[in-house]
Amino acid sequence: MTMSTRIAAAASAITMIAAIPASAEVLFWSTQARPAEEAQAMRQEVLGGFEPGVDYQPNEDGPWLTRLQAEDQAGSGSIGVLGALHGNFSAIDPDKLVDLGDMGITASSETFNSLAKLGTDTAQYVPWMQASYIMAASRQALDYLPEGADIDALTYDQLIEWSANVHEATGEPKFGFPAGPKGLKHRFFEGYLYPSYTDGVVRTFASPEAVTAWEKFSELWEHTNPASTNFSFMQEQLLSGDAWIVFDHTSRLAQAFNERPDDFVAFPAPAGPAGRGFMPVLAGMAIPETAPDKDEARALVEYMMTPEAQIATLRATSFFPVIDVELPDDLPPAVKAAGDAVAKMSAAEDANPGLLPSGLGDRGGDFDRVFNDTFERIILAGQPIEAVLQDQKTALQRVMEETGAPCWAPDAPSEGACPVE
Repeated sequence: MTMSTRIAAAASAITMIAAIPASAEVLFWSTQARPAEEAQAMRQEVLGGFEPGVDYQPNEDGPWLTRLQAEDQAGSGSIGVLGALHGNFSAIDPDKLVDLGDMGITASSETFNSLAKLGTDTAQYVPWMQASYIMAASRQALDYLPEGADIDALTYDQLIEWSANVHEATGEPKFGFPAGPKGLKHRFFEGYLYPSYTDGVVRTFASPEAVTAWEKFSELWEHTNPASTNFSFMQEQLLSGDAWIVFDHTSRLAQAFNERPDDFVAFPAPAGPAGRGFMPVLAGMAIPETAPDKDEARALVEYMMTPEAQIATLRATSFFPVIDVELPDDLPPAVKAAGDAVAKMSAAEDANPGLLPSGLGDRGGDFDRVFNDTFERIILAGQPIEAVLQDQKTALQRVMEETGAPCWAPDAPSEGACPVE
């Protein structure tokens, strides 16, 4: 053996040794809680009570998948538990994961439990934590709810009527929408409006149902503060009174609830003919077939699904529990309000999740731009809905074909690139 060969072999051995935990700790290989303060909170406040010990290692999506694939190819590994978003798991062959259906651990949302099967007959991962976008309103607006309307089970027609009632009573359009340069309006179209009316996003982009969806949003826009094209964080407009009813991400509403918790209410997104579309940011836990100790890995998954660990995870990451838990009184008002709304939305019988786009690589911005441009042309420029959808359909099809991204829920699965039908 030459000197260079011996050096290479030694380096390889050192690398292999370094990859193996120094103790019997379970290696928790995660794409979540990556910021240093969140990772530290996970290690100390969430995982510190797990007796065998946990080596929590958060990584970017690329390195996370690369190591998983390397261990699979080697036929053995050191990763005990995988933590990732649903989109990460949907890109993995279920045969590479341990069947967790026999653990009997489920989320309170049957929608999440169904997603966790990854197209199989049983759970391939266990739902772990969630975040989402919700609705919020000033309590002043509650006086103008349509007769018989349940704020926790609104329809889009009721939302439009409610906004119209407020508009008429105050003389000002008080619905607020994050249509500003840094607003998340595209997530509303991708995860809320389209699933609620078309039961899809990509396949159904230019469908007759999509035309109806844009017609309904046009009706809502008549009662929307026209300055919404400058709004990006709707907490600011709730606090100022420029908007009484709004849609936004939970984190972008937090300031309003924390500063004046008694003045505002949080509630689920409305429903359309195809269900209550909402965009869950759903994370789960799985066990790779190459896990060195599957019993300890299962024990860690069970531990993470206890009410105590779910609440500790909420404190550490601001991601909400996926099981029914009683939130403690010392949580910030924004966390309690948003958590209640998210739980009701995800557990609703008519829940119809529009998942985050996946498989687009660096073309995610181009995908979002299709929806933003469609909004600007239909709503702001007043162009004919059908003509705009047919035109924008070409741009969307180009993104899907060039990336080869398969369909994601609620679109029906596809072989290869998701088609724009």
